[in-house]
Amino acid sequence: MTLQPASTLRSRYVEQAASDLEKNHQRQRELAEELRTLKQEEALLAEILSVAERHEGPSDRALPSGRTPAEPAAVPTVPTAPAVPAVPAARTTKAGAKGTSHRPLLGDLLAELLGRHEEPCLAKDLRDELMATYPKRNPTPQVVRNTLESLVAKGRIRRHKQQRSVMYTLVRAGLAD
Repeated sequence: MTLQPASTLRSRYVEQAASDLEKNHQRQRELAEELRTLKQEEALLAEILSVAERHEGPSDRALPSGRTPAEPAAVPTVPTAPAVPAVPAARTTKAGAKGTSHRPLLGDLLAELLGRHEEPCLAKDLRDELMATYPKRNPTPQVVRNTLESLVAKGRIRRHKQQRSVMYTLVRAGLAD
């Protein structure tokens, strides 16, 4: 082996590592920004709850994940994110914050994709189309099948069996039985 091919290979590794490192730093910046946004939403929601309780008094509504008012939500720290002031008695959790998310629900996305097809579709094809249309969404095949079955149970889509394959179609408005 001569020095030329080894140095060429080494330079490729260095270029690839530098590129991967830059992508990693960019992703860290994106996640830090997303965390800052979530903490701002948490502070806003905690303030809304505080104002609501002051004006209507304590209610016997259930708090998310069974916590009492004195228990704050656990928020993991990210070393790359700048410090954000703590929110006293914050009550948002992953489940509690579901309604504030700006990401559409998987079921809604799958129903939208099904609506583009006249013929029944396989879950695998819907997953492939979902990942092509929404690259940040990467559900497992099982999650897609479970979500589709949930939509069947709600009457939003229909299941069709053809031999050993299960296919799905959207229930169109006005055509539901």
